This record gives sequence, structure tokens and C-alpha cells, in this order.
Amino acid sequence: MDEPSADEPDPAAVAAADEPFRMADQRSGGPEPAAVEEPAEATPDDHGAVAFAGPAVPDRRDHWDRRVAGGLAFLRRRLAGDYEVDEFGFDPHLTDAVFHPLVRLLYRDWFRTEVGGLENVPADGPALVVGNHSGTVALDALILSAALHDQHPARRYLRLLGADLVFRMPVVSEIARKTGGTVACNPDAERLLGNGQLVGVFPEGFKGVGKLYSDRYKLQRFGRGGFVSAALRTGTPIVPVAIVGGEEIYPMLADIKPLARLLKLPYFPVTPTFPWLGPLGMVPLPSKWLIEFCPPIPTAHLTDSADDPLVVFNLADQVRETIQQTLHRLLERRPDPFGP
Repeated sequence: MDEPSADEPDPAAVAAADEPFRMADQRSGGPEPAAVEEPAEATPDDHGAVAFAGPAVPDRRDHWDRRVAGGLAFLRRRLAGDYEVDEFGFDPHLTDAVFHPLVRLLYRDWFRTEVGGLENVPADGPALVVGNHSGTVALDALILSAALHDQHPARRYLRLLGADLVFRMPVVSEIARKTGGTVACNPDAERLLGNGQLVGVFPEGFKGVGKLYSDRYKLQRFGRGGFVSAALRTGTPIVPVAIVGGEEIYPMLADIKPLARLLKLPYFPVTPTFPWLGPLGMVPLPSKWLIEFCPPIPTAHLTDSADDPLVVFNLADQVRETIQQTLHRLLERRPDPFGP
């Protein structure tokens, strides 16, 4: 047998040195198994190329690279004029890239909005969506439009009908047009419905937006039922929608009417934060929102009665009562206005 060289350890000595560790392993159930590294997984990137990656590690640079690339692509399309605007001024490209992401932060993260009854909104063809109005500042129209587009399977745009005042304000009028809004008049509503669009209207108008907090979730008068006439003339189904949450974002405690007349506004609100906190008073309170689309009311069988005041009134009253009863039911589901 060969003798071990002076540079090599004596096997007997190594075994003797390891003996205490082997005894300890036997008492504790054995040594911990060596960690097995998971094999790299092949994943396709955004362009279809396959790259092998090790353990998932968040890469903030990739996230910001994608955002910068998306922003540059948006600017390139805008500068090249590679987008479409319809006859009403609606710009889907700008709406999807700028306006809806901003509103999405409000309805999803700030208001924690839950939407139900989307199966009652048709996947194609015209429909008139009629909702309750509230909130001192009409955020409910924007929230309804963005939430419907994001969560409806057909990703439909809601073409909102607004008051004349909205389209007389320099910046607001441009935003309203670009996001699909138009003046609340029967000719425009009938043209949109005739083109198969989803049209949104709030018949309470400023009476609903500017009511006191003590009158919250009590529907105001629906005007003369012009929205019903537009639906009847086009044979369009009416989809009532109830919105809970808007009343608490700016609770109106008082209305300074002389100041409103001086500024030519429908009302001048006093809330717990405005005007006391100045611009900070415009930050909406984080109320919990619930939106429920009700079953559609057909009108195709009543097209010959578009000019019958009794039919128009009865149908408008049916829509109003449907929304009011749905509001009561949603309020029972949401006992805490600022709960989770």
C-alpha cells in the first residue's frame, strides 16, 4: 500500500475529525439538504423573443423603460397625426392614453369602486344609460365612463351628454369634447344613438349635482323627459344606473346664492373643506363607491309614442323609480360611507 504524501491529509485523521459532526447530525435527524437551484425558465418578451431568466427579480429599469417607450410612441403618433377624431370631436387615442388612466387612479384606488350589472349593458348597438347625479363636482360622470370602459367585456365608450355651461368653459369644453361628450340636446343624442353608440345622460342636471348633503340620494325632478323622447324616436333600450358614493366626496353644507349669481354659476358650495382650505378643499374625500347597472327597459314597441307626453312621463317616472330603489338597496350594502 502506498504511503500518503506529506501534502495529502491522513484519511484516518480526517475521519476522526469529522466524527463529532456525524454524531450531531444523527441526533438532529441529519444534515440539511443542499438547496437545489431551479432551472432557468424560458419566457417570451414583448416582441416574441425567448430569453432565459433565473429567479424572478423585480427590475425597475424595465418598468420605466416600457413607460418611456410608451410615452414616446404616444408623442410620435400625436405629432404624425396618426389618430382619428369623429364629427363630435371624440378622440379615442387621447382618451385611452391620458384621460382614462388619470380617472382610473380615482375610481380604482381612491374610491375603491365596485361595479355590478355589466351584463345589462349591451355588447354592441345603441343604448341610453341614465344615472343619478351628485357630488357638488360632477365626478360621477367621469367615473362611470372610465369604469364602464375598463370593466365591460366589449370595452365600450360612454358618450356623455353635458349641460351648456360645460361647453362654455374654455378648458373644460375641450376636455369634454375629446373624451366623447357633447351638448345635452335631442338632435345630438339621436345622432349618437342612430350611429349605434352608448350614450350617458343625467336628467337631474345641476339640481342633482348641487343639492345639499341633507338631501343626499334623494333624486330630483327629471326635467321634461327629453332623454326618453330620444330613446323612443330611435327605439333604443334605456339602462338605468345607480351610483352610490358621489354624495360624500364634497358634502355640500350650504349654497351661497348671491355669490353664485355674481359668478354666473348654478351654485356656490360650502363644504367641510371648501373654501376654508383653499385649493386643498378640492381634494375629494375617499368615499366607497358602488355602481349598479339595472336591467334595460325596451322602447322599440313605443316608437310611435315619442311625442305623447303621457307615455314620456310614465317612462321617465319608471326610470327614476328604478334608480331610486336601487340606490336604497346599495346603501344597505354600504353602511359605512368611508369603509373598505
